[in-house]
Amino acid sequence: MKAVLNEIDGHDHGRSHRTGTPTVFGMNFQSVSTAQKLPASEGLTGGYAAKGVPGPLLAKNLAFVDQEVGAFLTELRKQHLDGNTTVILSSKHGQSPTDPKALTRIDDGPLLDGLNAAWKKAHPGAGDLVVHSVDDDAMLIWLNDRSQAATAFAKAYLLAQSGTGNDIAGKAKPFTASGLKTLYAGAAAARYFHVKAGDSRVPDLFGIARYGVVYTGGKSKIAEHGGAHADDLDVPLVVSGAATPHGVRVSGPVETTQIAPTILRLLGLNPRALDAVRVEHTATLPVR
Repeated sequence: MKAVLNEIDGHDHGRSHRTGTPTVFGMNFQSVSTAQKLPASEGLTGGYAAKGVPGPLLAKNLAFVDQEVGAFLTELRKQHLDGNTTVILSSKHGQSPTDPKALTRIDDGPLLDGLNAAWKKAHPGAGDLVVHSVDDDAMLIWLNDRSQAATAFAKAYLLAQSGTGNDIAGKAKPFTASGLKTLYAGAAAARYFHVKAGDSRVPDLFGIARYGVVYTGGKSKIAEHGGAHADDLDVPLVVSGAATPHGVRVSGPVETTQIAPTILRLLGLNPRALDAVRVEHTATLPVR
């Protein structure tokens, strides 16, 4: 994930510090994510009122998280622990689209059923081609036949499909190329994920959906994650507390993968003890 890094409230305040074994405490708030995805809840409209403008339900849940984080920081100050505590606040992903007018919901079931039927017709006696798929605002498909011929067949089929989905109001909205902007197949999919071809963890087809496309058979969601759009990938990242400067905004790009090695460094441990840090040469966040 790309992120915008802010560093706030790095003052010591001159308070005494408790010492002891370094401790890590984590919290996970799902309310904002849910409020982005739900059309409505609690009598409030979910998602965004306009491009990047939170609607009533989302605004309520943003305020809730703000309140809870504030309560946590207040308690740290009461216990005189803020002087030797660092708080890192971020998100593992965003939701797309943040523009409600861009939403196109597409039922991926008929697309996959059609692909299987076309494969069987072209290969009498064969079973289903698709063994597993994960389709949210991207398309990830694993095939029973991982050959170049099979992945090329699936790619050609999906890019040839057009139909009708529905928009934010549930009205009909046409789509082409299965709603895809780009479709990587076989070795090209492996290269996208920077691994060797044939790696079972990587889908045989990885499709980047057009902006606003969400794969769903119903109308119970208005956003999703897992794709490659800025709405999914660009998230805030705030570091506050001990050993951080006050009111500093880092304009250069940082990534959420840098959080783990940064925590180790703040605890006085070696970030390179993590295999991923060594393999991917992950830097710590520029918080000092």
